[in-house]
Amino acid sequence: MKRGRKGHDEDSSSSCEDTTEASKKVRSLSEDSQEAAFSWVRLPQEILMHIFQYLPLLDRAHASQVCHSWNQVFHMPELWRCFEFELSQPATSYLKATHPDLIKQIIKRHSNHLQYVSFKVDSCTESAEAACDILSQLVNCTIKTLGLISTARPSFMNVSQSHFASALTVVFVNSKSLSSIKIDDTPVDDPSLKVLVANNSDTLKLLKMSSCPHVSPAGILCVADQCHGLRELALNYHLLSDELLLALSGEKHVHLEHLRIDVVSENPGQTHFHTIKKKSWDALINHSPKVNIVMYFFLYEEEFDPFFCEETPVTHLYFGRAVSKEMLGRIGLNCPRLVELVVCANGFEPLDDELIRIADRCKNLTAIGLGECEVTCSGFVEFVKMCGGRLTQLSIMEEVLIPDNSYNVEQIHNEVSKHLGRMWFPDMMPTW
Repeated sequence: MKRGRKGHDEDSSSSCEDTTEASKKVRSLSEDSQEAAFSWVRLPQEILMHIFQYLPLLDRAHASQVCHSWNQVFHMPELWRCFEFELSQPATSYLKATHPDLIKQIIKRHSNHLQYVSFKVDSCTESAEAACDILSQLVNCTIKTLGLISTARPSFMNVSQSHFASALTVVFVNSKSLSSIKIDDTPVDDPSLKVLVANNSDTLKLLKMSSCPHVSPAGILCVADQCHGLRELALNYHLLSDELLLALSGEKHVHLEHLRIDVVSENPGQTHFHTIKKKSWDALINHSPKVNIVMYFFLYEEEFDPFFCEETPVTHLYFGRAVSKEMLGRIGLNCPRLVELVVCANGFEPLDDELIRIADRCKNLTAIGLGECEVTCSGFVEFVKMCGGRLTQLSIMEEVLIPDNSYNVEQIHNEVSKHLGRMWFPDMMPTW
């Protein structure tokens, strides 16, 4: 009996020790949790703000309700310098829209902090009109960059011109320090640009306004004449003129770094394209010898006649529709500054001679892409051999290459790799 009681006492003692040990562990875990929570609360505001910058707006708003210090971070001016408004109609768009209540709070408490602002809208007119309504309320801000982004047409183009111009004028007048403006596919007009120049001529460095049908050559010339710090410009070809190039080449003007020109035709045979004089191009290059001139062509074959008849200092060429052998031949003769060439389609005549001429005359060429074209394997190897290792990008669909007596498609990658100094294979068309 004594032995049994002793064993029972030992078991009870052991059980008590286990319970005590478990309690210590629970207490320790609880203390660790409290310490972790306490450490989050004590994080410096600078670190919390850095974390908040990576949160979507709605998550950021929810986080601001955790505690007083997090709410303070939510309202720090530094957190609102860069902001993108997302506006969409839930029934027709995949975009996540910025909640209207949050927009009201931002305008009420943070509009004077906004500096780098963009609006991303879907194709609905209601979304674009909402963006204009917000712009009209930004009267106390000093915006430095403004971007209006349509994920699909028509969006801003369906807003009444007066509504859009009025909203844009509010920003142009009140900011007075705009350095970057991206307003492609919008109904901006000449009077709006005059307001822009009158209030921001000393600070404007970048202007992108492709597909803006209400702007005239005189309107964009006014910008070039007054904004001598302009370094990047994107516009449609119908706005390009000899006078504009000469204005960008003036003594007071800084060196232009990037000029993008969209050459677009929606209706074949109904668009007239003028010719820019060689002396105007020469003036620009003499003034800004390192300028990148990028041209995107969306024309029909019969509309290319005015282009590249004389030397043209283009550096990057992209053809979104079929382009003739004759036009590619002109490029080889008259585009000595060419750096990149992309041809989506040509037809069923081999381009051997044209590519070899381009390799011979365009000594700066480093990138080329060919889509629905034809080149013999021998002609392609000769082209690569002439260009050598300077070709950093070589994107050729396998279907482009025509086997001949010297090479077939299986053999060509070895020969091309040898001249490039690296492994190369033609691109493959997906089979799904």
